[in-house]
Amino acid sequence: MRCPKCHHNSSRVVDSRQTDDGRTIRRRRECENCGFRFTTFEKIEAAPLLVIKKNGEREEFNREKILRGLIRSAEKRPVAMEQMEQIVDHVENRIRSLGENEVSTTLIGEYVMEDLVDVDEIAYIRFASVYRQFKDMSVFLKELQDIVAKANGKDETQ
Repeated sequence: MRCPKCHHNSSRVVDSRQTDDGRTIRRRRECENCGFRFTTFEKIEAAPLLVIKKNGEREEFNREKILRGLIRSAEKRPVAMEQMEQIVDHVENRIRSLGENEVSTTLIGEYVMEDLVDVDEIAYIRFASVYRQFKDMSVFLKELQDIVAKANGKDETQ
């Protein structure tokens, strides 16, 4: 590994730790030439994953798109960035664990909503309204009723 300070090509590993639920290894290194310490990350290279959009087009999976959608839906809501990143991580893990090379945006959206409803119901409704493209008020109302019913079910079991 090349030192970012002196560009010498030899370093030694001082410490290694697993991060990101064991999917990444964080290595603390020290340059053998100048003694500068720096951090590297080692991660398995995932196979390319294609997303099939509603219009039939295919594009490469982009976790940033999911995160942007979550950020928009959680605007002015008490949802931490860390929670949104955890949702994206969980959704990506679920998709990759399917073992498929292609996945539909429908499935991705459903996975996101399954996680988001437990984090913030308002953010969930906002996300669902864009994702499901509510055509009229009755569809929107049904979604709200489903959330209220689910929340009432939680209250009764506690």
